[in-house]
Amino acid sequence: MTEKRVRVRFAPSPTGYLHVGGARTAIFNWLFARHTGGDFLLRIEDTDQTRYDENALKELIADLKWLGLSWDEGPEVGGPHESYFQSQRLPHYQKYAKQLVETGHAYPCFCTSERLDALREQQKLNNLPSSYDRLCRNLPVAVAAQRIQAGEKHVIRFKVPFHGNTIFTDLIRGQIEYQNRILDDLVLLKTDGFPTYHLANVVDDHLMEISHVLRGDEWIPSTPRHVLLYQALGWEPPTFCHLPVILAEGGGKLSKRKGAASVGDYRDLGYLPEVMVNFLSLLGWSPGEDLEYMEKDVLIEKFTLDRVHPKSAVFDERKLEWLNGQYFLQRPAEYFLPLLKPLWEKAGAPLAEFSESYIVQAIALLKDRSKRLPDFVEFGLYFFKEPETYDEKSRKKYFVPGAEILLDTLIAELELLPNFEAPTLEACYRDAAEKMGKKGGDLIHPTRLALSGLPFGPGLFELMAALGRETVLRRLGAASAAIRIGFPS
Repeated sequence: MTEKRVRVRFAPSPTGYLHVGGARTAIFNWLFARHTGGDFLLRIEDTDQTRYDENALKELIADLKWLGLSWDEGPEVGGPHESYFQSQRLPHYQKYAKQLVETGHAYPCFCTSERLDALREQQKLNNLPSSYDRLCRNLPVAVAAQRIQAGEKHVIRFKVPFHGNTIFTDLIRGQIEYQNRILDDLVLLKTDGFPTYHLANVVDDHLMEISHVLRGDEWIPSTPRHVLLYQALGWEPPTFCHLPVILAEGGGKLSKRKGAASVGDYRDLGYLPEVMVNFLSLLGWSPGEDLEYMEKDVLIEKFTLDRVHPKSAVFDERKLEWLNGQYFLQRPAEYFLPLLKPLWEKAGAPLAEFSESYIVQAIALLKDRSKRLPDFVEFGLYFFKEPETYDEKSRKKYFVPGAEILLDTLIAELELLPNFEAPTLEACYRDAAEKMGKKGGDLIHPTRLALSGLPFGPGLFELMAALGRETVLRRLGAASAAIRIGFPS
């Protein structure tokens, strides 16, 4: 028997931002498809027209592209199963809903929303689970047809068996069993002719030849209903794999209230797309060895479903930031040029006045200490602008009366240097400290503060060489003058 080709899909609803949990689901599907040489589909589940948001759809597609999750079939790409928007596939759902009615697996339900609301309220008062009471289940076919002919509004409900159990196998949880009696007769087709998630999901997964369904574990309770639908339609169900939930630190679901929760949030915070893919891949999956930093090609090579585990995963912001820093270390400075230029310009840096080679040099000096892209701006604007303020704690420590004499002495020494390269500068400072009877740090710390306004940064002599003699002398002179005038208390 020929093994079935792997075909997986990510099927979001365009109703809001791409949550990191949804992104993790997309990543797992994409990695599995790429590892097996299969197909990754993007399908837009937009049958809930009341919540459809066109901007959300644009952002969703933009976020997936930013993550680098290219799809083989779907919007903007096409494919043999078009359309990949469920709102444009209504004839398929109506066809199979009609087939289920004709084969006795479904029935028209004429209950009004007012009756259903009253039913739920009564069940709540009696401490009963909320479910449909199947009032229309046994309506004679002729009576139902007559009411439909008369134009009476109705939905199509699935006839869940009263007895027996529905069993399915989850790849990471093993066999799962539900008693049919606890499942209600779910709606398949709404009064407006649009399907519910359940019918559209089953029909599309079958018609699009989906081999494996990888989705969040919140869909486990829906799976027995889907299995029953597959059986009623005479179709083979796909293989199910329900992914563990992602928790916020301290427990509970990730949400905007607990910080960033969407892919866009983390992009705006300055994380790299490769980092998000790497980090989210490790939430619920392990390569089976002590690996955390993995480029995409390594992730694709190592990703298998048998290494996905059911235990919930914690979204550790500190680990994400650490991982981002590791990627910064590995990337050449030129990589960051298009990412940082807009950020520096927004902060007021006159980049047009500087050569590209100088900007790349600044990036190279800053990237080892940076964890997120905004760090380059917050702690590196002095490469392009004079420092407007000095760190207050360091200023009170190093810019004390008399410090201007030290800076003036350094200016005189630096003016005489034959070149302004890091080794020459280091030797100059070592000799100057010896002449003045001071420690190296007594010269280095006030110099750094004068040049950058900050008490930390790249190696001082590399920084001085990058800034150049003219800028260094000017800034040391400005700091000396400021100490003479005195700072406001």
